[in-house]
Amino acid sequence: MLNVIKSEERYHANHGWLDTRWHFSFGDYYDAENMNWGPLRVFNDDIVQPASGFPMHPHRDMEIITYVIDGQLDHKDSLGNHGAIHPGEVQVMSAGKGITHSEYNASKTTPVRLLQLWVMPRTKSSAARWEQRVFDPAHAGGKLLPVVSSGDVPGTLTIDQDARIYVARLNKDQKVTHETAKGRHAYLFVIEGALTVNGTTLNAGDQARIVDEPRLDLVATKDAHVILLDMA
Repeated sequence: MLNVIKSEERYHANHGWLDTRWHFSFGDYYDAENMNWGPLRVFNDDIVQPASGFPMHPHRDMEIITYVIDGQLDHKDSLGNHGAIHPGEVQVMSAGKGITHSEYNASKTTPVRLLQLWVMPRTKSSAARWEQRVFDPAHAGGKLLPVVSSGDVPGTLTIDQDARIYVARLNKDQKVTHETAKGRHAYLFVIEGALTVNGTTLNAGDQARIVDEPRLDLVATKDAHVILLDMA
């Protein structure tokens, strides 16, 4: 079963410095019927304007994954980590028993677009940690490239959850297939372009919440950039 939610159905707020679209209840948006999809609790599609960002704020007991699409996002946290996330880079921050961090667009001219996902961990009050890695966009060309896992996939960033996250860049008419084990959920988001999944059309900004589909056939109808989650 594929439950497709169109781009315009997402919650949208424009605060001037932040133009954001939330896939689940978050902040001042509350919907008891739209709290999560399996362990995926937050999926935010953010555009942060130049010289703007999120000041220091706390988190705990959440696996936070940041994927930059365009621009550059500066990160600083209470563990002493300080650096920039560029397109093609993925950052994982395990909040554990507590961490404070800030995210800022230091550019004076260029907005930054990022996806931020929050995944609920299997255990609480673990040690907080931070990790970041460059994934060459060319490696995601024509295939689903694993970037995050529970640690069972070599070369991926690790989170404390039985989940895998893939990104792919498909040229028009390219096809990739993903198989999911029985009892698992999948979540597909079209960052750019358009494709079909098992014959159903998704355009940029559309999401599909997927269950009981053991095989996913993704076919790009335009050049497409997508992210896919496979979760317990």
